[in-house]
Amino acid sequence: EQLAFGTLLLEGTPVRFTGQDVQRGTFTHRHAVVHDQDDGREYCFVNHIHADQPAKLAIHNSFLSEYGVLGFELGYSYESPDVLCIWEAQFGDFVNGAQIIIDQYIVAAEDKWNQQNGVVLLLPHGYEGQGPEHSSARMERFLQTCAEDSIQVVNCTNPAQYFHVLRRQMRRGYRAPLVIFTPKS
Repeated sequence: EQLAFGTLLLEGTPVRFTGQDVQRGTFTHRHAVVHDQDDGREYCFVNHIHADQPAKLAIHNSFLSEYGVLGFELGYSYESPDVLCIWEAQFGDFVNGAQIIIDQYIVAAEDKWNQQNGVVLLLPHGYEGQGPEHSSARMERFLQTCAEDSIQVVNCTNPAQYFHVLRRQMRRGYRAPLVIFTPKS
């Protein structure tokens, strides 16, 4: 993930990333930002790859309001189509709180308003000991809504696929929302 971000940043593509606890990752898999314990300063490694780096990663922990945060990120991605805009649900099933945004504005935007959008949704998914309400991101729901290329739904099984799907989101000739089911471990 950080390698994909880093290469995009060095090529001049800014990355915006929000969600609950995304700076370190809910499952402590990311570590995108470290915090100085003495003065609270934050340091984001990928923003310091090169002295003349043309773009930065803006990564923000958000509050637990999927509807509001995803709605904001969707609007941001419309207004800034040159930015890789990512929202991550802390647990994949937390996306339920944003279902209206998904159904009315993400999936249907191109047909209803002739607007393309490239927002990315990361949905941790899987029965890995978190209990029944923190397990399923409801893949079937998203697969049912991806008719006529309205959204892309992927489940990356290795890091190389994840790297390429993030880069492809910004490098191909058209824009479509991307839903990525990610493992929790």
